[in-house]
Amino acid sequence: MTGMKTRADKKTSIRMFGRSLGIVAALMATNVGAAEFQWASSQDAVTLDPHTINHSFVLGFIGNVYEPLVRRDTDFALEPALATGWEQTGDTTWRFALRQNVTFANGSAFSAEDVVFSFERAKKGGIKNLIATIDSVKAIDDHTVEITTKGINPILPREITTVYMMDRSWAEENNATEPSQPNSTEGNYATSSTMGTGPFQIAIRELGVKTVFEPNPTWWGDVNHNLTKATFNRIENAATRIAALTAGEIDMVQGISPQDVSRIEASPDLKMIIGPELRTMFLMLDVSRDALLESDVTDANPFKELKVRQAIQHAINREAIQQKVMRGYSVLTGSMLSKEINGYSPKLDVLPEYDVEKARALMKEAGYEDGFSVTLDCTNDRYMQDEALCIALGSMMTQIGIRVTVRAQTVGKWAEQVNPPTYNTSFTMVGYSPSSADAHNVLTTLVATRDPDRSMGVFNIGGYSNPKVDDLTAAIQIETNPTKRNDLILQAFRLIGEDAAYVPLQQLVLLWAAGKNVDLVQMPDDRLMLSHVTVN
Repeated sequence: MTGMKTRADKKTSIRMFGRSLGIVAALMATNVGAAEFQWASSQDAVTLDPHTINHSFVLGFIGNVYEPLVRRDTDFALEPALATGWEQTGDTTWRFALRQNVTFANGSAFSAEDVVFSFERAKKGGIKNLIATIDSVKAIDDHTVEITTKGINPILPREITTVYMMDRSWAEENNATEPSQPNSTEGNYATSSTMGTGPFQIAIRELGVKTVFEPNPTWWGDVNHNLTKATFNRIENAATRIAALTAGEIDMVQGISPQDVSRIEASPDLKMIIGPELRTMFLMLDVSRDALLESDVTDANPFKELKVRQAIQHAINREAIQQKVMRGYSVLTGSMLSKEINGYSPKLDVLPEYDVEKARALMKEAGYEDGFSVTLDCTNDRYMQDEALCIALGSMMTQIGIRVTVRAQTVGKWAEQVNPPTYNTSFTMVGYSPSSADAHNVLTTLVATRDPDRSMGVFNIGGYSNPKVDDLTAAIQIETNPTKRNDLILQAFRLIGEDAAYVPLQQLVLLWAAGKNVDLVQMPDDRLMLSHVTVN
């Protein structure tokens, strides 16, 4: 694969490849000899606590150990996990029948008590925005729970696919009944130890170095892998990761740079695994403070001016970014939603015109003809080409007088700086993949007016607030008619686009590499399911 000529061609080929991976996974033989598996990435899970942070890599990583009530299958469709079935018994009530004869890895029986405990614990942590609509969870009997929502919520099962169940007694015995906070440097026992019902358990944990997974012999599910041990290695340097893969020291790399694709494809023993990622990349602008942080304009906030925000939209050459920075491995988008997200509409996916002269005119009309300085906060180890992308964006901004200083940091340092409660940035690049695969999650998490008491706008880093969008978000929450609901979503994102407080850039593409003797399933949320890995 050497890049795409059109956006449509790109998306079609990605979807086809994703389906083919699902077919391959479904046909995998289950009688292959036992094997060990080693894989690597540039990042590590910053915590093993399932309720501390809403971070896709973390939740995917520990999703091999912990399980939700409802999960995604290899085609990314909903399927039963620790719940065998569910039904909406009233406008605001859902009943979940729990799987029986399930135990945690320590032999403790899984029951409704653990479900109630896990949801109450999750409400206190960094994933509370995922369950903001839940009012209460109660046990009806040992194998039935009832969830009551604060209002009508027709998509509750989609929203809880990464809310993992923890052993209540284990948490109590180890003083881990509450999750540590996302921006805290201190953790608890659950930060570095696990106790789940999933197909694997963690035997060795060396943060930032390696994590060793072993099969959970008490797992209730069908075993579709042939692994006796799976070792994750954090290898920060891209060249070192490729060298280890080429030498056969590791079996798979989760996250390949575009410039390394040709080298992988040229190897007779290696293969590329390419598919769509739910994640879109966009810029967030501080539209709430009276003055920007770290700027030479100290008595005003230029980003509060609509014409400045519109100028930024027109100053970005997205085609150049796709071809030169991403080397064709991205999908250009004018929307905050990827095509795979429920609520996506092609009516919203319109690229702003690249027009530097128009952008300069807008800056002049806004009273910033001479521009201003600002710091752009980015990660340098989280997303494909993230630092290079930020440098390119900074260069494009100089064409309209915005003098950008790029501050690229590891994802841990970046998150500590920009995440709640401080939101200590005025200009940042964000990638987001809604765990529910639904537009409402984007609205409640990134767009809604910040309201910590209701877990709304938790990661609204720029402080955007539009009462009309908030009203539409509330209406979307309770609308049960899919057509009407999608129309409300369209209205909300049209308003967001008109306000230009978010600058969509691109949808990412997953680039993984593995030995040709490795079969696996690539999920669009960038999750590696060890339960579907075989090494021949």
